[in-house]
Amino acid sequence: MQERNRTEISSLGEFGLIKHLTKDIESINPETKYGVGDDAAVIDSTPLQTLITTDMLMEGVHFDLVYTPLKHLGYKSAIVNFSDIYAMNGTPKQITVSLAVSKRFCIEDLEQFYEGLRLACQLHHVDIIGGDTTSSVTGLAISITCIGVADKEQIVYRNGAKETDLICVTGDLGAAYMGLQLLEREKAVFEGQNEVNPDFTGKEYLLERQLKPEARKDIVEKLRNEGIKPTAMIDISDGLSSELMHICSQSHAGCRIYEDRLPIDYQTAVMAEEFNMNLSTCALNGGEDYELLFTVPLTEHEKVSAIKGVKVIGYITKPELGCALITRDNQEFELKAQGWNPLKE
Repeated sequence: MQERNRTEISSLGEFGLIKHLTKDIESINPETKYGVGDDAAVIDSTPLQTLITTDMLMEGVHFDLVYTPLKHLGYKSAIVNFSDIYAMNGTPKQITVSLAVSKRFCIEDLEQFYEGLRLACQLHHVDIIGGDTTSSVTGLAISITCIGVADKEQIVYRNGAKETDLICVTGDLGAAYMGLQLLEREKAVFEGQNEVNPDFTGKEYLLERQLKPEARKDIVEKLRNEGIKPTAMIDISDGLSSELMHICSQSHAGCRIYEDRLPIDYQTAVMAEEFNMNLSTCALNGGEDYELLFTVPLTEHEKVSAIKGVKVIGYITKPELGCALITRDNQEFELKAQGWNPLKE
């Protein structure tokens, strides 16, 4: 957080702060009839279906400001919400932003947060239409609600996977988790020191995946262009295993995925070896990848395999067969939901 040019939040007050942070925000979506400035925003989504998702991010639980720049935090706070809308095969349109801040934050800190937030909104053509601010005695709390739209016939739920459907995943897995491990290690190494100069050379991708994730708007658009509608879809926030078991549970199905088909980046593999961690475990359970996990009918195999950034990793089975990982040496292991759980003791 900045110490120079520090302007206390109390100098503006709640409404002055909201006005300061949102004074030059202009709506870009025709559905946004009225945004910031009244008791409620006005949105017209007729004749489309409205999608609504909410995420809370708590300091000390979801992020650590020792190594998370506020601009990156603002960007990530928006992206994780957009990702939920894309996972429904929808398009994000508006967000509301609520913050609880303590006195250790200043106006300049919140300007950095909003800079990242607005950058994400610009890239995904999303309007900021309102929110709330209040004081906090425990740190920074962020609550964002995202509103999206989708054609009724194009919405994809988690419960539509069918036997023989292909299981597909976008991008690569485990990098965000390894980025977190790297940041936590360096935090421990430099704890209590005045000068902090960690060397992240060759590990930039891992840091970007943790601090500045991307929502897969591009893949949703490619699927639409190819005329492919997934039968089930979810974004990977808590880990591939957990998300796949959500799909199987709600679809009353089982699955088989193959260890040698898990998409893993080279930097992730190198970092896992450095930490003496099992690479496949990191890919299965790491979380915060914000990639898309989805199923498609077997008849779409050729088309979906040709889409850059998509990997077929397995298939849906009958429910009585359960959920399993087939290892490189053809052993079968039961999948367990071991991803991140903020409520776990």
